[in-house]
Amino acid sequence: MRYPSRVTVVEVGPRDGLQNEAATIPTADKIGFVDRLSSAGLPVIEVSAFVSPKWVPQMADASQVFAGILRKEHVRYTALVPNLEGLERAHASGVKEVGIMAAASDTFSLRNINQDVDASLDAYRAVCARASELHIRVRGYVSTAFGCPFEGEVPPVRVAAVAEALMNMGTFEVAISDTIGIAHPGRVRGVVAVIADRVPLRAVALHFHDTRGTALANVMTALELGISTFDASAGGLGGCPYAPGATGNLATEDLTYLLNGLGIETGVDLNALVQASAFVEPKGGHPLPSRYYRATMAMAQAQ
Repeated sequence: MRYPSRVTVVEVGPRDGLQNEAATIPTADKIGFVDRLSSAGLPVIEVSAFVSPKWVPQMADASQVFAGILRKEHVRYTALVPNLEGLERAHASGVKEVGIMAAASDTFSLRNINQDVDASLDAYRAVCARASELHIRVRGYVSTAFGCPFEGEVPPVRVAAVAEALMNMGTFEVAISDTIGIAHPGRVRGVVAVIADRVPLRAVALHFHDTRGTALANVMTALELGISTFDASAGGLGGCPYAPGATGNLATEDLTYLLNGLGIETGVDLNALVQASAFVEPKGGHPLPSRYYRATMAMAQAQ
């Protein structure tokens, strides 16, 4: 089996992970977390989101976090933006790359941003146009790509259409996202095959949650298909409010351990990554679910 020789790991813990934490994480701790992830060699770190603090209070300090982190030359520091206002705030904070998130399900889109999918895409076209003027790169996310908590199964052609629309408006990459953690290898093959007819696979990333324990199996399938960019969250931080019992995002430690075992380069220092997770774990007040992290910490305590 031929796999990519190198995989890009997009670390989403500081944003997608921390935004779901019930405990308020101090700004200084968010900065410390990002700096430790930088030192672990993560090539891309999604630092925060420039969203309304009314709806996502955990991200209210996005500007302060960006002002406080120690930026390394080889690391891309990104932020999620929902609209033009968020983009302007990101620009003022020196952000050079942002993400926009469109759903493949109208009901999910309406529940989250009070717009159906087509209306959201119209708004994102304006964001992409302005980002081009500001020389800011834009990454697209397609949420509910493998299923919607309200509508159930989402047709792959719908996912592909949203991904293609995002690429046509100027995004450099689309992250196909398993928002509620229901993807399995068979579904991954089917969705990726349809997307590949409309979007080059080199511009496709995958974003898995491990709600049903299939995230690493999904990664293996995606590697076989030629996908070489994956989102992951340190310690397995994160989750989705619409998926009760969700264990969070695919853990960066688990992903890195798998890729190391396959001889695939990532540039990530697994030991340093574990230390970053160990730093943030007590801030949330609950154990992190990453299997590699839990096993490593248990071994360390036993010695």
